[in-house]
Amino acid sequence: MKLSRRAFVKLSGASIGSLLLPRGIAAAEEVPRFHLHKPVGEKQTICPYCSVGCGLLIATDHNGRIINSEGDPDHIINRGALDPKSLSVRQLANSPLRLHKPLYRAPGASSWQEMSWEEILPLIADRIKRTRDATFETKEGDVTVNRTRAIGFLGGAANNNEDCYLAAKLARALGLVYIEHQARI
Repeated sequence: MKLSRRAFVKLSGASIGSLLLPRGIAAAEEVPRFHLHKPVGEKQTICPYCSVGCGLLIATDHNGRIINSEGDPDHIINRGALDPKSLSVRQLANSPLRLHKPLYRAPGASSWQEMSWEEILPLIADRIKRTRDATFETKEGDVTVNRTRAIGFLGGAANNNEDCYLAAKLARALGLVYIEHQARI
């Protein structure tokens, strides 16, 4: 029986594979099966730290608590790579030092007091309206300007495109001149 080199390699591979097959099946049956005790949901998000906009995959448990964060390999910007700040997103979200209610310090007060969102939002809106009304300019010479220079707006890296669009629309509607974003600073 004369074997070509190609036939010899095929026969050798088949022989070795057949020898390992019974052990492979037995080994696969011996592997213990571990089941997750907690349901885990994975969501895509953007890193909130710098203005690069790296993609993150965030795994949460059934209570919404972050249990893992890693780079999104399908994201066009970072392709799964993350810097140390991005890796600490879990610590940011789960920190016991994280504030859950707004703090307010009254003019002249030396300490902060906790307020609810229902109390603080009308206070902020009232101050914006009073400042805008007191400083609003309709004309400069013969030119209509409709602006206020007493209020500024600064966007952050955690804002997505839709957030930035709506914030810019609100700022322009209020007549703000000083509108800036963290990405340009």
